[in-house]
Amino acid sequence: MENLISDALCQPADYVPYYVSSRLAEMYPDSAIVESEYWSFDIDEFARGGHCSIMSVTSVHQQVQTVWQGREEDLGREIENGWCSVFWDDQLIDVVSITWTDAGCETTRHWIIAQTGEIGQGFLRAVCEYCDDVHGEILVYDDGYWTKDEKLFEAIRLSTFENLILPPSLKFEIREDFKRFLASREVYERFGIPWKRGVLLIGPPGNGKTHTIKALVNELRLPCLYIKSFQQSRSTEQSNMRRVFERARLSAPCLLIMEDLDAMVNDENRSFLLNELDGFADNTGVVVIASTNHPEKLDPAILDRPSRFDRKYHFPLPAQDERFDYLARWNRSCQDDLRLTDDELHQVASRTDGFSFAYLKELCLSSMMQWIAEPAAGRMCDTMLIRASVLREQMKK
Repeated sequence: MENLISDALCQPADYVPYYVSSRLAEMYPDSAIVESEYWSFDIDEFARGGHCSIMSVTSVHQQVQTVWQGREEDLGREIENGWCSVFWDDQLIDVVSITWTDAGCETTRHWIIAQTGEIGQGFLRAVCEYCDDVHGEILVYDDGYWTKDEKLFEAIRLSTFENLILPPSLKFEIREDFKRFLASREVYERFGIPWKRGVLLIGPPGNGKTHTIKALVNELRLPCLYIKSFQQSRSTEQSNMRRVFERARLSAPCLLIMEDLDAMVNDENRSFLLNELDGFADNTGVVVIASTNHPEKLDPAILDRPSRFDRKYHFPLPAQDERFDYLARWNRSCQDDLRLTDDELHQVASRTDGFSFAYLKELCLSSMMQWIAEPAAGRMCDTMLIRASVLREQMKK
């Protein structure tokens, strides 16, 4: 036992798993051994949820990586190589975890030693099912790996439909469509219609697409999978797409978010994405929400085929009434010296035609900074009009 891990790591990389399996079989001839590399087998997370207790085997060195997670977070820990005993469901189980590198790719494999195969497999299933579930976090896919992001989940909770400024009809249509779809599973199944949805948000940057996605995540309370990129140096984009959709099917009903879809899809991976969206695999309960600033870059097979994205919502530049609402909301949060009158707000709104919400935000922030640097009570409106002219020139470049 004491030297198993160190001996294993001295073996050729492709021989490590067989070496460990055969050694454990010799050491525990009357026990069952279950192997797994599944990414969500995280016994530390399972224990933090109160579902088991873990005791390190003191005769074996435990190599634990301490992870810095930011100033406001506790230090994290990740077991690289170790042996522990786990008390779960009135059973005592041993778990061996070994990490090694093969051709630049890091692999962690776990060996579960239990009294019977049924117990070992039951423990594996219980841990993976618990860790697969999303508990107050967003599941983020990047560089070929899934991570749970609690900070992103907390940030999203600040975005609601109540503080989202859109044309009222567009906001109402989006909310009602999602509510009707999620409440209609039995109807879809009764008529043999696949209960899945693809939604594409289209429009120039800075006009509320991201805020809308956050508001939907916040309101619908479904597991959320957010895809940053399908690219990874150690595997193909096609294999990463397969992993993403397999994970989404396990989490369904869920939201699968892909922002800037035009930047994710290329000639090499397009057909594979189309098959994942609308192929033989069952996507029941998977709601894909994608956005694009450049719909002209998307293949017609993605943009125009209803079975892939059956709902498309266009986010135009804000009209004057929406610009006024945005400026009025910002104005209410300002100190008295910075506040504009309603007439001044209408004046600024009329002079910002063609501004996105992102540019309006920049106008508000840059005007505040200029006013603070050169305070002039009662002249905030003039400052904003000057800054609006400067930003308009920048927009032309």
